[in-house]
Amino acid sequence: MAGSPAPQRRADGGARPRGPIGAGARREMMRDRLIESRLTPNAISITGFVLNLVAAVLIWQEQYILGGVAFVVGSIMDTLDGRYSRMSGKGTQFGAFLDSTLDRIEEGIVLTAVAVVFAKQHKEFAVGAVVVAVLASLMVSYTRARAEALGVECKVGIASRPVRVVILSIGILLAGLDLLAPAVYVLAGLGIVTVFQRILHVRKALNAPPTAAAGL
Repeated sequence: MAGSPAPQRRADGGARPRGPIGAGARREMMRDRLIESRLTPNAISITGFVLNLVAAVLIWQEQYILGGVAFVVGSIMDTLDGRYSRMSGKGTQFGAFLDSTLDRIEEGIVLTAVAVVFAKQHKEFAVGAVVVAVLASLMVSYTRARAEALGVECKVGIASRPVRVVILSIGILLAGLDLLAPAVYVLAGLGIVTVFQRILHVRKALNAPPTAAAGL
């Protein structure tokens, strides 16, 4: 028809008519632009790492609100890097290794800052709970890695990383209400439970008959 606007071209080569764009189309356009950009999953991982370093420094100085916000945003970045890697196809084996390694470092650094705060406040029991929480966090990741090396999928347990991030975020943001220590106690307790859940899961999977184990 004369006067009709020419269709736009989609990233996949198809035609997209001009006019109002729906939410789904906008998301598709944004996704295409991100994929075509120079942004890499590793850049997102490193940004999350830097934000967690900032969070640790702020918590050390007992700036809990700012530290909590930095921790939350940094943790969100840690979640986005994996999704962006899968969506964009830019992921690499080294990127996956880097992501997992930085996740462990970030959690340890932030909890170390929390332990320093407790030490300054002479809360010896809370410092010990932080140590237990760090060890439990490392063991949660280690049990999964060892299980997967044996061919057993091991994502069970109540204290996955997202759950731990939520608990610690609440504790940091509400530290002014004396909820930081209780959050660490919960973190340590749930971490220990999760380690045992994964140990039992792997034991059951490895002792299962071959036909049943193949279905895992």
